[in-house]
Amino acid sequence: MAAGLAEDRSARLMTAGLDICLLAMIAERDRYGYELIKNLESEGLRLVKEGSVYPMLRRMEKEGLIESRVAPSTDGPPRKYYRILPRGDELLVAWANGFIEFTDSVRGILERRMNLDPPPTPDDRQSA
Repeated sequence: MAAGLAEDRSARLMTAGLDICLLAMIAERDRYGYELIKNLESEGLRLVKEGSVYPMLRRMEKEGLIESRVAPSTDGPPRKYYRILPRGDELLVAWANGFIEFTDSVRGILERRMNLDPPPTPDDRQSA
């Protein structure tokens, strides 16, 4: 039962940062939905499913953060590509800064109270 609770908590935590991750990936270049899902998985967000990504993309489009266009695909049916809009760029910066500040605070609390080792810094990795 504890494993199920931990997995549920992980899924909820990932969903909280999913908007930021999606916007950041779309800001790099136009992307289609399945590509976004695969990119999230390759970055370690394996619990992310289509059922959560596509509704978020639709919501972000309604909010004027991104826009979509359909383009032909050489690998099958046409694909819906998403592009970030200026309002999305502005919010991405604000959300990212707030999220990083929040996660740094959470990390500090957990490290102090649970005797966790801090993550390695880039300098630590180079000297290893």
